[in-house]
Amino acid sequence: MSPTPYLTPLLLAAPLLGAPVLAQAQEQPTLEEIEVTGRSLNLVGEATSASEGLVSQEEIELRPILRTGDVLELVPGMVVTQHSGTGKANQYFLRGFNLDHGTDFATYVDGMPVNMRTHGHGQGYTDLNFVIPETIGTLAYRKGPYHAEVSDFSSAGSAAMVTMNRFDDNLVQVGAGEDNYYRALLLGSLDMGPGTASTALEYNSYDGPWSDIKEDTRKYNGLLKYGWDVAGGEATVTAMAYDNHWNSPDQIPQRAVDEGLIDELGSVDDHVGGESSRYSLSASWQDGNWDTWLYAVRYRLKLWSNFTYYLDDEENGDEFEQKDQRWLYGGRANYRVAGTLMGMDMVNLLGVELRYDDIPEVGLYKTSGRQRLGTIRSDKVEEWSTGVYAENQVHWTPQLRSVLGARYDYFDFDVNSRIDENIYGVDLTPNSGQQHADRLALKGSLIYNFSDQWETYASAGQGLHSNDARGTTAAVDPIDGTAIDPVDPLVDSLGYELGLRGFLHERLNTSIALWSLKLDSELLFVGDAGTTEASRKSERQGVEVTAYYQFADEWTLDLEYAYTDAKFTDSAPEGNQIPGSVEKVLQTGISADLASGWFGSLRLRYFSERPLLEDGSVKSEDSTVVNLRLGYRLPRWTFKVDVLNLLDSKDHDIDYFYASRLPGEPSGGVEDVHFHVLEPRTVRGYVSYAF
Repeated sequence: MSPTPYLTPLLLAAPLLGAPVLAQAQEQPTLEEIEVTGRSLNLVGEATSASEGLVSQEEIELRPILRTGDVLELVPGMVVTQHSGTGKANQYFLRGFNLDHGTDFATYVDGMPVNMRTHGHGQGYTDLNFVIPETIGTLAYRKGPYHAEVSDFSSAGSAAMVTMNRFDDNLVQVGAGEDNYYRALLLGSLDMGPGTASTALEYNSYDGPWSDIKEDTRKYNGLLKYGWDVAGGEATVTAMAYDNHWNSPDQIPQRAVDEGLIDELGSVDDHVGGESSRYSLSASWQDGNWDTWLYAVRYRLKLWSNFTYYLDDEENGDEFEQKDQRWLYGGRANYRVAGTLMGMDMVNLLGVELRYDDIPEVGLYKTSGRQRLGTIRSDKVEEWSTGVYAENQVHWTPQLRSVLGARYDYFDFDVNSRIDENIYGVDLTPNSGQQHADRLALKGSLIYNFSDQWETYASAGQGLHSNDARGTTAAVDPIDGTAIDPVDPLVDSLGYELGLRGFLHERLNTSIALWSLKLDSELLFVGDAGTTEASRKSERQGVEVTAYYQFADEWTLDLEYAYTDAKFTDSAPEGNQIPGSVEKVLQTGISADLASGWFGSLRLRYFSERPLLEDGSVKSEDSTVVNLRLGYRLPRWTFKVDVLNLLDSKDHDIDYFYASRLPGEPSGGVEDVHFHVLEPRTVRGYVSYAF
């Protein structure tokens, strides 16, 4: 399925790429509908940094993916892994961050924020399982805190996905693979009244290759979108529905494998897993000056985990349930206007953003076999924020332009404990309370255009991520009742970047970025206690290089390399290395889309070893995986095969180092590496019919 035009590439990129992009679109009285080709789109003269870009459905279609969240690996330097079941949010790594499940990388779908604040499993939790990859029209990404439109969770970067208004064809697809993998997809568009109604339905089931756990994933997705022209602009209303349940093959201790207790595909606790749902209604309206979005989301999650086995409870085990249920409301409005300043072209952007999380319960329970034994913590939270921002772009000369922005954010936290004391008899009433905080951030870029083919950038900006509301009001530890200090509601960041972008002879699209980012605190969410711990200040700096070369009309070679040096900035006896920080990431591949009907992609992803302790005495191994997609198109039929982990690598998706206890081990447990192996080589085939 080829991508459907969604106005123009410039307007597609506008929500993330900002005023400079839209300004050029405004100057044209008629918007020509052209096909978006993503990485082959020339952003010289339009982008505001070297580390931003646009990906099209055409590129997503060629990419072999194991899980839905893998679409974010289209962001250069991003690594997407998993330490648990298919239904859980992925683990993300970017710019020396172990982003956990999303903290410090902001993600949006049709204007809706995906990151969950004050979440039951982790701050900024980003679960993309509700997205159907074939419905994504574009994915626009940018890195660093240099852009006024985004704030919370965006210190490392951000990505915005926009679903298509109309599909080229009605399509039915069925797929099957090893380990009882089955997928069915139905999508299509219909002219209805003044506009177009588009719908997509997805069903996916999977048991996985694990020797002790049957994942039993059962995922249902639905999308219904209606778009029409109104009041001189384009309006859309979108409804999305997602429901999933699964069992989780979690990370396992290395010693259990070495001692022959389980194999690398085994599990220690076979009762862990989860169930989740997400229902949303969103609306947008855009014309040459205004961009507006409104949304309402109903979200639920229950997640059962056991990472330490019998360390705290020899009789019942250490299994726990994390619960999150909420309503999420919000919206954003941008107004752009072009003008002149002393004869120089100028574009001004004014915007406002509102978000309200109404969380009836975010809880943590002691369980065994998914049955609750007691409550560790349960809270009702209301959290809202508002942001106002302005950005000004001036073309000082035909070669030189500047982008200066400012943003003000205000956050309000209201936490009310739903219980008086927890399972250990600790009075939790003192953990209720209110807190608020605000920040003013300055951001900007200076861009010099050498020619239609080369452009250089200097960018700087202040950013932030909000902290879990429960940590901002906490007074006692929910486990032992000891006094704890509340953490700062907002964590500041400061970033810089120098970059160069080139677009040569319609064949080579390349960029290089040198960047630095400082954080005031590496705040850590402690999932088994429902609290947040403050860590030390940190600094990351690195270089990123991308090159996309179309060496023939139908063949493309791409290379993405990222190097990061990540350190705590203050000295401490335990060391200054940041656990989980990836130093090197390499992704490369070759893809083809031939006139004969054949298409395919061969891709390699590598990420290097990383420290698991501050002193670097324990490190993970590096990890390499190769994936292949091969397909053939007929006028109506399409056949494709994915071979995932083509070389059957036994490398790890994720590694941690901590203490756990297996049956028969001493009461203090054993410190050990805990890992989740890459899924073994698997083959999946798909057949599609367009009508």
